Amino acid sequence: MQSSPAVQPAKKGRNLRWRLIISAILISSLGTLFYFDHKIGRSAPVLLLLCLFLAIRGSWEMTNLLKTRSFQPKFLLVAMGSVSIILATWLKPLGIGETQGVDLSYLGPTMLTFSLVMMALFMMSALRFREPGQSMETLSAEIMIVVYVGVFLSMTAQLRWVAGPQAGYLVLGSLIVAAKGGDVGAYTLGKLLGRKKLNPILSPGKTWWGARGALIASAFFSWLWLTYMPPVFNPNWEACPWPLAILYGIVVAIVGMLGDLCESLIKRDVGKKDSAPLMPGFGGILDILDSVLYTGPVAYLFWSLFPMASWV
Repeated sequence: MQSSPAVQPAKKGRNLRWRLIISAILISSLGTLFYFDHKIGRSAPVLLLLCLFLAIRGSWEMTNLLKTRSFQPKFLLVAMGSVSIILATWLKPLGIGETQGVDLSYLGPTMLTFSLVMMALFMMSALRFREPGQSMETLSAEIMIVVYVGVFLSMTAQLRWVAGPQAGYLVLGSLIVAAKGGDVGAYTLGKLLGRKKLNPILSPGKTWWGARGALIASAFFSWLWLTYMPPVFNPNWEACPWPLAILYGIVVAIVGMLGDLCESLIKRDVGKKDSAPLMPGFGGILDILDSVLYTGPVAYLFWSLFPMASWV
């Protein structure tokens, strides 16, 4: 039985209010954690614990999501691999190796650990082999989980140091504010004005008006954050140049929408709606973080190539 036309707008309104409230709570909670972590210094232990939790939870969600057809990824393997990559990301921030005169770049240990994890996954697949037909599918699923959860999360966490340790949460906050602001803008305009579908087969809930909302909101929140927050972190810091702040927001919005579509690809192909039933209206951790994780490497590249940080 279908809902009456009068019920549909009311339901949309309740869903919109629920998403806005939860988004505000999540962003405020992250802001509080990041504030205390900023006070601790370069080692960022609070962010480390958060990333370890997200790596384990994300590995669990993706493992259950992909356990279909001939895919049989092992949670323990991919979780250990993802956790190892996160821990490697913190070698230099924790000062490990510096006293021995070893020059550890921020990306070097992460990529080395990723290579070792890939070797371990191949070795375990060889040891598990019994008959043709499943090994490559399962191995491919495990590699994808480690990349999607471990590597993407590690690259996102690298924003904590890309523009200097003191500006870590200004940079990381810029990604979260722009990406999640774009999500809220897409959902709001999509629900209020959306008619024409962006990709009706892969993600029927997304509309062209939603895409416009993402671009507008992400550009606005990026400009707002990068204009008014630098002096909050340090009174001597100047605002980011406004054309770069707006361009950054637009890039984050576009890549974030692609990330959302890519996660939809995974879910549609395995016949599931959400990555996990964690939070009504949002789904699982991966549903909440899809735009942030997918955009993390691009944001890192943007901050590395463009003069975003006027204080450096």
